[in-house]
Amino acid sequence: MRTYVKVNSDFDATGYMQPRAITWKDGRTFRIDAVKDLWPGKRDDRYTVVIQGEERYLYYERPTELHPSRFGRWFVQSAESA
Repeated sequence: MRTYVKVNSDFDATGYMQPRAITWKDGRTFRIDAVKDLWPGKRDDRYTVVIQGEERYLYYERPTELHPSRFGRWFVQSAESA
């Protein structure tokens, strides 16, 4: 199940997007300690991030033809929504 989350991110001079923190809908915020990897996909990019010492996947869903004005959304895969 996709759980959409708020993500604070920075952009460097080359345009690379660096996620910095994830905020759940209940208001809990978790700092991203490191980004270890990025796998670009056709519709989604998968980031391997480290949060509190554990590796997790964070996905960036790119805009679609249905929502061309949307920049994109962040989500995590979960068994239940947060």
